Amino acid sequence: MASILITGGGGLIGNYLSKKLTDKGYSVAVLARSIHNHAEIPTYFWDIDKNEIDIEALESADCIIHLAGANIGSQRWTSKRKKLIIDSRVRSGQLILEKLKENKNQVKAFISASAIGYYGATTTEKIFTETDPPFSDFLGETCRQWEQSADNFEILGIRTVKIRTGIVLAKQRGALAKMMIPVKFGIGSAIGTGGQFMPWIHIDDLCGIYIKAIEDTQMYGAYNAVSPDHKTNREFTATLAHVLKKPFWFPDIPAFLLKLIYGKASDIILNGSRVSSEKIINAGYHFKFQVLESALADLINNKKK
Repeated sequence: MASILITGGGGLIGNYLSKKLTDKGYSVAVLARSIHNHAEIPTYFWDIDKNEIDIEALESADCIIHLAGANIGSQRWTSKRKKLIIDSRVRSGQLILEKLKENKNQVKAFISASAIGYYGATTTEKIFTETDPPFSDFLGETCRQWEQSADNFEILGIRTVKIRTGIVLAKQRGALAKMMIPVKFGIGSAIGTGGQFMPWIHIDDLCGIYIKAIEDTQMYGAYNAVSPDHKTNREFTATLAHVLKKPFWFPDIPAFLLKLIYGKASDIILNGSRVSSEKIINAGYHFKFQVLESALADLINNKKK
């Protein structure tokens, strides 16, 4: 089986994906800023600021999955934070590319995370596809530079895939865990107008798309990783309340409260349009969880997850 090197392996997606890959028999290693000698998965050191990376990690990799990047929505978008968000994605990719140019390697594919933020923090009637241009706001510009950094690997003849990811639903960490808190207390409510769409994907399907991108050598370019089930914020929260057997009646959370707390970063929560999953479906991927209610029921009610 191929050897897979993952950046950002300690994050939500990296943790899940590493386990899925090892279960399938792949040899998996991660790049990290600190080495854990007793970690189940081998780790190699890198430091973007110092332009350092353990070359052994690159020499043994057949495929690199690039997930590294600072959390976009966890803090207010100060100038310093914006720079960190972009640099953590772009400069990390540039470092890998430079080291591949300088050293012998066997890398055949570079699969980079991206985000549906490529289409901007906007609420419209449009259903966005991979052929649409990047939006002109901060999210769109971040994703444009992120993907451009990935495209540079094509210079080395490396197949490049970009996974534009929606809201990832997982049980232990991420957006779902935060959304469940008020609903569990019986105060679930829509945010802002509630009419903004929330393109989502179950963590199992996201990992499945990454695995397909590794194995399907016909895949290249950008793919939206979102479920075909389009849900607004109000519909999403109501479905979550139904699965948790909790009421959904509390007044909507006013947009100005989110803006006071998060500033412009609140755009991620207050806006959202539909995003097409047609391209990845046409590429042969079959979603395990196409309907929101079944995805939430699996994560919330499945004791083994």
